[in-house]
Amino acid sequence: MPAPAYADIVELLAIVPDGDESAVETVRARQATLTKPQGSLGQLEDMVSFLARWQGNGHPTLENPMVAVFAANHGVTDQGVSAFPREVTAQMVANFTNGGAAISQICALHEINLRVFELALELPTGDITRANAMDDKMCAATIAYGMEAIAGKPDLLCLGEMGIGNTTVAAAVYAALYGGTGADWVGRGTGVDDQGLARKAAAVDNALFFHAGHLEDPLEILARVGGREIAAMLGALIAARHQKVPVIVDGFVATAAAAIAHAVNPEAIDHCLFAHVSAESAHGKALEHLGRKPLLDLGMRLGEGSGAALAAVLAKTALHLHNNMATFDEAAVSNRAN
Repeated sequence: MPAPAYADIVELLAIVPDGDESAVETVRARQATLTKPQGSLGQLEDMVSFLARWQGNGHPTLENPMVAVFAANHGVTDQGVSAFPREVTAQMVANFTNGGAAISQICALHEINLRVFELALELPTGDITRANAMDDKMCAATIAYGMEAIAGKPDLLCLGEMGIGNTTVAAAVYAALYGGTGADWVGRGTGVDDQGLARKAAAVDNALFFHAGHLEDPLEILARVGGREIAAMLGALIAARHQKVPVIVDGFVATAAAAIAHAVNPEAIDHCLFAHVSAESAHGKALEHLGRKPLLDLGMRLGEGSGAALAAVLAKTALHLHNNMATFDEAAVSNRAN
């Protein structure tokens, strides 16, 4: 049973609004009139239907797409699991704000709103090898904070993150949810060497051992071995579903937030697309557990919401084609022979 602190969150995950099939039919009716063979744009057509279904609008919009990057620090970095020191998290947040990061440039080029949410960077979570990452109240409060990310009323939400050490905690979340050892789930993250990779695997194994007997409930898993950015992304994902905002999930760490939601209620992530499969080798395995196929496979492992932003560019392109291609009548092109 989940702790009382999570009662409202469990209810929001359990009772989720359905998509709008009538909106999808409106989109498909227009697609059938456009100057192309039916279905010939493949997943681009599917993306427009996806937007329509989860916006509840037969004429979907992408006037305010947003990448939300959640940044947090992790006590497990004390175990030597990262190639970079914890201070880099705050330094990269400044880089996002100053426009120097990859995600900043992608968003600027493609007119995507970028918001960065700092989550108590001066207060790392507990070292998961010897303590809870968060207590239940802190975890629930962080989920609630993440729900506020959509206050600006985006019409598409892209989830991203920044946090030195967070591929380790994400690996621990996956191992707790799906089984296996640390070695099954860790990757090189920011570029650790073989010794660093071994320390990451050991940290996950030690965390699973320390928290054994307390990893049955998905939200307890999040509190014990997760991180603030994963909790906040979960909150944003939940709020988006209830406010009719479709979501694109980024990579290895962002998918951990979706995995928690899915473990509570598999239908709770139906409004999510998964942007890409990360070069973190276990990401593909996590997506298989979720029954989802990524849109892209570019060998990326940057985080920052970079893959999700590129998927949003595809969505913008798909919607532009849908709205601006000529119909057969407009172009005086003969339609299918009867």
